[in-house]
Amino acid sequence: MTAPYSTRFFSPFRSQRRPRALRTLTAIALTFASITSWAGAVQVFTSDAAGFNTHSVWYDDGQEVTVVDAQFTPAHAEALLASIRGQTKSPVTRVVVTHPNPDKFNGLSVFHAQGIESIASAKTAAAVPDTDAYKRHFWVKIAKAFTDATYPRAEAIKTTYSGQHRITLKSGETITLFELPQPGISSNQTVVRFDQTGDLAVGDLVHTHTHAWLEGGIVNGKPLPTLEGWKAGLAELPRLGTGKVYGGRGVFVPVAQAVAEQTAYLDKADAVVTGYLQRLGSRASELSDPARQGAHHQAIQAEMAKAFPSHAMPDLVGYSVYELVQQKLAP
Repeated sequence: MTAPYSTRFFSPFRSQRRPRALRTLTAIALTFASITSWAGAVQVFTSDAAGFNTHSVWYDDGQEVTVVDAQFTPAHAEALLASIRGQTKSPVTRVVVTHPNPDKFNGLSVFHAQGIESIASAKTAAAVPDTDAYKRHFWVKIAKAFTDATYPRAEAIKTTYSGQHRITLKSGETITLFELPQPGISSNQTVVRFDQTGDLAVGDLVHTHTHAWLEGGIVNGKPLPTLEGWKAGLAELPRLGTGKVYGGRGVFVPVAQAVAEQTAYLDKADAVVTGYLQRLGSRASELSDPARQGAHHQAIQAEMAKAFPSHAMPDLVGYSVYELVQQKLAP
């Protein structure tokens, strides 16, 4: 007698092969799922002009948020955290400081007050006090934009690392911190890689389609521009990430484009300052006169603005080029 269809489908012959096939299909499905699993989301908060239009990048893996750079003032840090909490229920658990500039560390007090861990390289952490003293003097005594009581108080970094450091998130994803071997826009530089996406957060190492801050890092109480070190740091990026570069200002573009454009910008800045000094000739002494040097810095800014007409924030050049000029004037 012919067995019913259901019996024939689950005949002993088929039942011996069916589980094996199911196991194979399940293994394939699990492998595919692991390959195509959704990564966390890279998001960006941008301050207002009073905070220099500074980007803080944040990464939400679905269970926690990691922030990159703490903003210029506590008020900007508060706005950053409020923005994050308006977009996700994931708690902010850490903030990474990419380099020792005040728009990266001045907002740390807000994070610390809420129990959020701060992380930076040991060299960046060590450079914060000198940088803070130099910048505090400028903003309080020269620019007079703050008083000593109102300028933000720098707080010590809670956790430090050297070389390379991997953070394992609650989801199992990882974020890797790379300390670059040479100074760049500052005396020390961390590159943050979101490992699941290949994207990089690099602080002010990159200002795509935006003029750059050329002052250099604060070393022994004085600024020290290092354009060659900056370009060497940029050259490291293609081996570190395959996604987009999230710089401290400007737009976000693929790694190769970010490196090529920022390198070309630095080469042009070097050439513009060198050419300007050569044309100035015997009047170069005016660049050491506080009453006269400002006009020359503005002229250099105008040349850079003409060379990069679509770049935003040309004032960054006029305010920051002074030490690069003095460096080239030195015998």
